[in-house]
Amino acid sequence: MASGSTQKQTPPLLEMTNVSKSFPGVRALADVDLTLAAGEVLALLGENGAGKSTLIKILGGVHMPDTGSIKINGKELIMDSPTASQQAGVGIIFQEFNLIPALTARENIFLGQERSILSWVDKSREQDKASELFSRIGVPVDSNALCRDLTVAQQQVVEIAKALALEARIVVMDEPSAALTPREVEGLYEIVDELRRQGIGIIYISHRLDEIDRLADRIMVLRDGQHIGTEEAEDLSRDELIEMMVGRSLDKEFPDEQRPVGNVRLEVKNFQRAPAVKDVSFDVRSGEILGIAGLVGAGRTETVRLLFGADKPDAGTILLDGKTIQVHSPRQAIAQGICLLTEDRKGQGLILGQTVQENFGLPNMRDFTSSGLINKKQEGSAFAGYIEQLQIKVTGGKQIAETLSGGNQQKVVLAKWLQRNAEVIIFDEPTRGIDVGAKYEIYLLMNELARQGKAIIMISSELPEILGMSDRILVMHEGNVAACLVNEGISQEEVMKLATGTKEAVTV
Repeated sequence: MASGSTQKQTPPLLEMTNVSKSFPGVRALADVDLTLAAGEVLALLGENGAGKSTLIKILGGVHMPDTGSIKINGKELIMDSPTASQQAGVGIIFQEFNLIPALTARENIFLGQERSILSWVDKSREQDKASELFSRIGVPVDSNALCRDLTVAQQQVVEIAKALALEARIVVMDEPSAALTPREVEGLYEIVDELRRQGIGIIYISHRLDEIDRLADRIMVLRDGQHIGTEEAEDLSRDELIEMMVGRSLDKEFPDEQRPVGNVRLEVKNFQRAPAVKDVSFDVRSGEILGIAGLVGAGRTETVRLLFGADKPDAGTILLDGKTIQVHSPRQAIAQGICLLTEDRKGQGLILGQTVQENFGLPNMRDFTSSGLINKKQEGSAFAGYIEQLQIKVTGGKQIAETLSGGNQQKVVLAKWLQRNAEVIIFDEPTRGIDVGAKYEIYLLMNELARQGKAIIMISSELPEILGMSDRILVMHEGNVAACLVNEGISQEEVMKLATGTKEAVTV
C-alpha cells in the first residue's frame, strides 16, 4: 500500500457528482460520484465495460454527461470539449500514446501551444521549458530526439510532460505500465510519487493489482456502470477488492488445481537464432503448464516464434511425441498441432475489421469448404459450439472482432486453434490488458486444456501469474536458459534474480 496518509482538502481538487451517460441501447454510467484530493493517487478499477473509459472521457471533454456535475477546486465547470478540459487543468494519458512519431519530444510537448518571435517558433524557450519539465518529472529525455526513436517508457514521460506543460493539476493514467519492462515500471512508480509530492491529483487505471497495492491511497470500483464503492486502499484485502470488481467471490486469484502430468509431448533441443536465442533447450509434458519468465529482451517471444515457424532458427531440433518434426513455417507448425496465441492479439491474432466467425474460420477453411465454397452454416455451427464451451460473450458470429473485450478476443483466438486440434498451445502474455474476472476465466481454460492432456507453454511478464499458474518455470536471461525450476516454494525474488543475472544460472 502507498505509505503516508492523504491530506484531505475541502473542497476536493476534483468532484464529479451523479454522473450518468447512456448510448443507444447501453447505460454506460448511472449516478457515479468521484472525488480526488490534491497529492492523492485514486485507483479507478473495474472489469472491461464497467464504465471507466466513459467516466474518463467525460472528464476529458470527449463525451458530455446526460446528468451530473464536475467541480474543480469547488468551481463547477462545463467540460464540453478536450480543450475545455485541458484549460481546466486535466491531463489524460491514454494507453495508446497520442504522439507524432516524426516530431521531436519537444515539438510534441508544445504542439498547438507554440510561441513565436517574428513568426519563428521560439525553440530556445521550448528547449529550456522541456528540460525543466523532464527535470521536474525526474527522468532525463533528449528533447531533440524523434519520438519514434524513444523507448516506450520515454514516450510515456513525454506524454506526462505534455500534460504538465498545460499546467495540469489532475493527471489520469490509463494502463500506464501495459508495455513497460519491470525496471521501467519501477521508474513509473517514482514518477507517480514525485507528481504526488508536487500536489498533483492522479487517477490511476490498471488491471495489475500489485501496482494498486504499491501506489493507491484510495480505490474506487465501478461495475456495470455503477459506483460500487470507494475505500481506503489499506482497508481492502486483495480478495475483497476482486469481489467488488467481479461481483462474486473468487476463492483465489489463481485456480488451485492438481493435474496428472504425463509423458513429454514436446522437446526443444539447442535452439539458436543470433543474437536473441542462444542454445535453448526445454521440454513440456502432457497436462503441464510450463511458464517462461524473463525480462523484455530475454528471448522468450523469439524462442516460441522459432517453435511456431514464424522465424527460422540457425540451429535446433523439435521433437513431438518423441519424433523429430520439421517446422519451417506457421502453416507447418499448425499442421503438426502447435499453435500460438500471440502477445499482440489485435495486431497478429485477429483481423479486427472482420466478424468473429470469419476470424474463427480463417485457419479452418478446409473443414468448412466443399467444391470451393465455404459452408457458412457449418462454420457458424462449429463456432457456436465454442461460444458455449469457452463462454465467449458475443451477440453472435457476425459481431466485429474489434468490438469485443480483450478477454473475449483472446477466447476467439483460442477457439480457432482448438478447431485445428492443437496439442501444444503457446500463450504469449495471455492476460495482458484483461480485467481480473476475465483473467480468471482464461486461467480456468488453460487448466482445462492441460487436464485434457495438452501441453501448455505460457509466457508472462507478471511474476504472480507465472508462480500462480505454472507447474515448472523456465527462466531466461539474455537469450539463455538461466534455470528450469519445479514450482514448489519458489519466490518472486528468486525468479527475478535469475532473470536479471544476479543469481548464477541453474543447470537444467
